[in-house]
Amino acid sequence: MASSSVAYNFPNAQWPEDVYVPVSDESGKIIPWYVEATDTDEQQEAQERLLGENLVLREEIDQSSMFEEIVGSSKPIRQLLKQVEKVAPLDSTVLVLGKTGTGKELIARALHRRSKRANRPFIRVNCAAIPQSLIASELFGHEKGAFTGALQRRVGRFEAANGGTLFLDEVGELPMETQIALLRVLQEKEFERVGSNHPISVDVRVIAATNRDLRAAVAAGSFRADLFYRLNVFPIAVPSLSEREEDIPLLVEYFVARYSRNSGKNIRHISKQTMQRLRSYHWPGNIRELQNIVERAVILSEADTFVVDDSWFKSESAESSPRRGLSALEDKEVAMIEAALVETHGRISGSSGAAAKLGIPRQTLESKIRRLGIQKYGQMRPTA
Repeated sequence: MASSSVAYNFPNAQWPEDVYVPVSDESGKIIPWYVEATDTDEQQEAQERLLGENLVLREEIDQSSMFEEIVGSSKPIRQLLKQVEKVAPLDSTVLVLGKTGTGKELIARALHRRSKRANRPFIRVNCAAIPQSLIASELFGHEKGAFTGALQRRVGRFEAANGGTLFLDEVGELPMETQIALLRVLQEKEFERVGSNHPISVDVRVIAATNRDLRAAVAAGSFRADLFYRLNVFPIAVPSLSEREEDIPLLVEYFVARYSRNSGKNIRHISKQTMQRLRSYHWPGNIRELQNIVERAVILSEADTFVVDDSWFKSESAESSPRRGLSALEDKEVAMIEAALVETHGRISGSSGAAAKLGIPRQTLESKIRRLGIQKYGQMRPTA
């Protein structure tokens, strides 16, 4: 049976060259055959269009993740980003510390994006938002029938993050039994699903975050000391907005431009009085509060000058200062710092200083002392 080869090359196609081989019968006559072709130009255009749409979608996701909140040129931010740059390429566990609204998740995402795991999953778990009875199943998964309502096997967040990064937000809220299981994962790189005794190995980088004082939680017996030391390999303290006041104008300008664009408004100026008011406010809600106030003001704006209503700040006591209006957590923090200063006779730096005793950088301690109005030599702060 004879045959001949005819090649049809589609130069604009993304697929390899197709080769069709007609088949002849015994007399040499070619047996009828048919080829159905698709317009590869259209396929290529569709594929390129889809690629472009995906790129736009990724940009939108990047925007919605609020990564730009890290914008700033102040010394605390420069120091923070230096730390991120140094530890990001490694697989070391990172503990991100900071008050609510300071952007701890943004730091975690920055660490992931600058790591060798950047093309792998980034999985976030808010440990405070999941009922304690379900957190183990959420993290490690469960087998069918492991508990009432477990109608099928479920993969947990650790398995979903395999090869990538798992961000444990509000890690201080984990119940004690889950802390034990988390410690095992950090030590042995394996875990068991709820209802199973079969170990599963994983390759996951863990980044944890909290606004709690974990040392105080360890002292109180609500957080395991061994887990704290496993998480505290590389602590990163995110400064509050009041510690980076010089970044406020830059952040305000950015948010005004962003929300003006989103709302179709043309705001070209920022009131000098408004900017002074924004810089003098103590921002208990940090960047999140600043962002919300700017968005509200832009929505209500009817002119080309950005102005914020002073009445929005009247919830701030006229007597408010870095020494008043502290939360219970801040009061506890003040007590710990004052006790350390008394014990070290006011010494802050050095191996025997208060910063080393508290396990935080000297610059962070000095910043806290200024912000909280603590006397450097351990005198008790006056009562309100």
